[in-house]
Amino acid sequence: MYVGVDIGGTKTLVATLDDNGVIVDQRKFPTSPDYAVFVKDLQQNLNELGHHTYKAAAVAAPGRISHDDGIAEVFGNLPWRNVPIQADVARLAGCPVFLENDANLAGLSEAMLHKDVKRVLYVTVSTGIGSGIIQDQRIDDPDNHAEAGHMLLPFEGKLQPWESFASGRAIVERFGKRASDIDDPKIWQLIARDLSLGFLELSAIIQPDLIVIGGSVGTYFDRYGDFLKAELKRYEMPLVPIPPIVAAQRPETAVVYGCFDYAKYQLAGVTV
Repeated sequence: MYVGVDIGGTKTLVATLDDNGVIVDQRKFPTSPDYAVFVKDLQQNLNELGHHTYKAAAVAAPGRISHDDGIAEVFGNLPWRNVPIQADVARLAGCPVFLENDANLAGLSEAMLHKDVKRVLYVTVSTGIGSGIIQDQRIDDPDNHAEAGHMLLPFEGKLQPWESFASGRAIVERFGKRASDIDDPKIWQLIARDLSLGFLELSAIIQPDLIVIGGSVGTYFDRYGDFLKAELKRYEMPLVPIPPIVAAQRPETAVVYGCFDYAKYQLAGVTV
């Protein structure tokens, strides 16, 4: 049995998966801004999953991490700083724990479903915006702390972070509705335009073979995907082709599946 812990800016999902990567049970709870409270909440939810002997666990952190000491240094949408998350989860779960950026893990999970694609750019659009690059079903550079959501882009006459005007939080602030409640095509066309600004930059720099969009806003790709593709095609250039763009196949659980893939791979590397 394996454990995946997907820490989000507003909610945390913890799940147990069997040796074949099938989710056996899962719990979701609010992510407290107080790290000590979060650890207590995680312990309670792990207990509710039942008592298992775990082979390994992986923790997905939405921010900058240090692989060397298992520290989550800084988060985009949480006030935590330099928290020993790897050691704390190892104490709670009683097994080896591996720490990685959440977008990298979600990207790894989705890339495993596209084994014929060499270079996958995964972008999660949720509370904030995160990104991961997967090359040949491996995280391209685990120590590359890319933060696509914090790219400064021209918007409304000034440079602003991409996620400040295109994330799920920004959608609520601008339109007064969550993505799940928006069914007006005109609003989705505006959202697609805002999203396109970041995807144009990423496409030019990364040159992916496939773009996968996940996260809570990714769940509604069918409402804005055609608008986004059309907007990107408007600016396509010979040296910067726009690759296929698809919705994540498991937008809400891609991270915990990535936790399983990563933990299993890392555990094999440790024990072999």
